[in-house]
Amino acid sequence: MNPRLDTLQPYPFEKLRALLAQSNPAASGLRPINLSIGEPKHPAPDCVKTAIVNGLDGLSVYPPTKGDPKLRQAISAWIGRRYGIPCPDPETQILPALGSREALFAFGQVVLDDTKDGLVVCPNPFYQIYEGAALLGGATPFYVNSDPEKNFRCDWSTVPPEVWARTQLLFVCSPGNPAGNVMPLSDWKILFDLSDKYNFVIASDECYSEIFLDENNPPLGGMQAAFQLGRTDFRNLMSFSSLSKRSNVPGMRSGFVAGDAKLIAKFLLYRTYHGSALSPVVSTASIAAWNDEAHVIDNRAQYRAKFDAVLPILKPVLDVERPDASFYLWAGTPGPDAEFVRDLLTHTNVTLLPGSYVGRTVDGVNPGLNRIRIALVAPLADCVEGAHRIAEFVRSRYPQAVSK
Repeated sequence: MNPRLDTLQPYPFEKLRALLAQSNPAASGLRPINLSIGEPKHPAPDCVKTAIVNGLDGLSVYPPTKGDPKLRQAISAWIGRRYGIPCPDPETQILPALGSREALFAFGQVVLDDTKDGLVVCPNPFYQIYEGAALLGGATPFYVNSDPEKNFRCDWSTVPPEVWARTQLLFVCSPGNPAGNVMPLSDWKILFDLSDKYNFVIASDECYSEIFLDENNPPLGGMQAAFQLGRTDFRNLMSFSSLSKRSNVPGMRSGFVAGDAKLIAKFLLYRTYHGSALSPVVSTASIAAWNDEAHVIDNRAQYRAKFDAVLPILKPVLDVERPDASFYLWAGTPGPDAEFVRDLLTHTNVTLLPGSYVGRTVDGVNPGLNRIRIALVAPLADCVEGAHRIAEFVRSRYPQAVSK
């Protein structure tokens, strides 16, 4: 067996299941409300459903690893419209993928050279796929703690030069998971300059890019930042996106990677052997999704309504603010986060995710400690009911922490 498998840590939801096994939510007599997992629950758009039905003949055809040319063209056109940049070359700068999770992990296996004692720099807290990609690629993760004073951004200046010198791959996530923060152009410039100096690759996870709360201020993307800074070849940059959150189709497993043509060529070679081609049925449905923005605008409106309804309920009892983007609240708790989540389930039958489960302890600090991630993916009424239950729990359990 591959000994590197033994270096993997339990996934956050595996740890959550073990924690919640200590609870007895049925005793509360309340129906369950699950706000722990970032799985979109809004209906899939009709245009996607129709395209799937009309594309079923594609089941009889092997899909090309490089992806349907029409899908690559649709993705290229969407990138151009969304970010206001020239459309990337669909032949050399885009590859469809089985969602961003699969692509993020697989890309690590392409980039990492396990003969050179390399490092993979990750934000902390983070999406655990980054860590798994590093460990199974033979590298060592290096975590950069988020800073609440900087809107939960990472302070890249805290990373020592000797770390950058060993770095082969940097994962960034903007909008961020769990805090929903967006990286500004100034941070991108810092990272691009470091990438040029130390020759590492940047993997930009942008799966929440279309869940933003200000319709007039969409989040800056990695390719957009590169273009604005004159890096029109997107050198050493790969952006990862997905339809799961944007179009409420997590079960379709459809996304893309785009960026540096040299990286795309190597990734395509890897995927030829890995077997990661999209089904023609999924490709047809994906084209319909990328070509339609009406359902995405409606999707954002539904999330904005949830934030508008839930925040006034939670702000008096928790340390929580409206994020820049995504569908999460990253809230401070008045007590230990795991204990808070366990006891909340017992008394209210509401499930959240302890913040420490998506972070690692660095220099004695886990930046997720005493925080919770609240995923506003349930229907509006359930989010509101869940917020009221959380508020009442805090008032009864931690009265000293409630604002007057």
